[in-house]
Amino acid sequence: MNHYRIALNFEDGVTRFVDCGANEKVLDAAFRNRINLPMDCSDGVCGTCKCRAETGSYELGDDFIDEALTADEAAEGLVLTCQMIPKSDCVIAVPVPSTACKTGTAQFAAVVGEVTTFSDAAYELVLDIPSEAPVFLPGQYVNIDVPGSGQHRSYSFSSAPGSRRMTFMIKQVPGGLMSGWLGSTATGQPLQMTGPLGSFYLRAVTRPLLFLAGGTGLAPFLSMLEVLAAQDLKQPVHLIYGVTRDQDLVMVDRLADYARRIPGFTYATCVADPQTTHPQQGYVTQHMPPQVLHAGNVDVYLCGPPPMVDAVQKYFKAEGLAPASFHYEKFTPNQTTVAV
Repeated sequence: MNHYRIALNFEDGVTRFVDCGANEKVLDAAFRNRINLPMDCSDGVCGTCKCRAETGSYELGDDFIDEALTADEAAEGLVLTCQMIPKSDCVIAVPVPSTACKTGTAQFAAVVGEVTTFSDAAYELVLDIPSEAPVFLPGQYVNIDVPGSGQHRSYSFSSAPGSRRMTFMIKQVPGGLMSGWLGSTATGQPLQMTGPLGSFYLRAVTRPLLFLAGGTGLAPFLSMLEVLAAQDLKQPVHLIYGVTRDQDLVMVDRLADYARRIPGFTYATCVADPQTTHPQQGYVTQHMPPQVLHAGNVDVYLCGPPPMVDAVQKYFKAEGLAPASFHYEKFTPNQTTVAV
């Protein structure tokens, strides 16, 4: 392979992808793509270009001084992009907004391929991409312009990166802008999107994973599971999918399919409604057995409405549990807010 794909995830959640040559430094590859990463010296002296490598392998060499990057910082995954030479695809967290680097979100076009309705709970929107498939990190979202409204709505990808057919799981909201449009749209209608966005995405898997999904917060986990299905996964993964009503429990057949395809993947579902006919009534925090928490040696990913995120945080605190890492995304019907 003569190049690697580098994801630059900026402080404001914007992600830009650049191709980096086999012996090219990340800073040079970014500049070649007109992305001005922070720098002053480009010689490993000032430390201005310091970022964090979140996934991937790379070399730093020894052509920099300790004041710019200490051995302890390097051991924690901090890098100098002026010295970093990737040896695989990498994700790099850049500690400044994308606007400070004279870049921003990418825009791309799509057409509606299919719209599937799940009772009064959700839609699945399938989009066909007429040009090159957009690249994103599994778990990220995109802003979709609602035709004729001058407004957009944010939705997580439920499909894997690199596909010319993208899918989204969208909550039905009575009187909602996107819900109203989806209820009357037809295949072939054009859409404009901006992204990818978000700091909620799957990191390198080095320990057990616990996925917590609330309602249509299942979407990013479907993307992550599709990626994991293509890997030689060595760690256990457990997903708990909680919804409000019985009819909100959709796409469970896809989880069953992943359980067949992914060694070590298990899942459970629960319904909060006290009148449910589902065998597991309650919230996700009530269906979290100790064995899926691995005494804290677990990476937790959570996507759901704000009350669910708050409840899980309170539960961990009350249990005295500090996961090795905890990544979450809160969402509301009209917007997406990310916190890591």
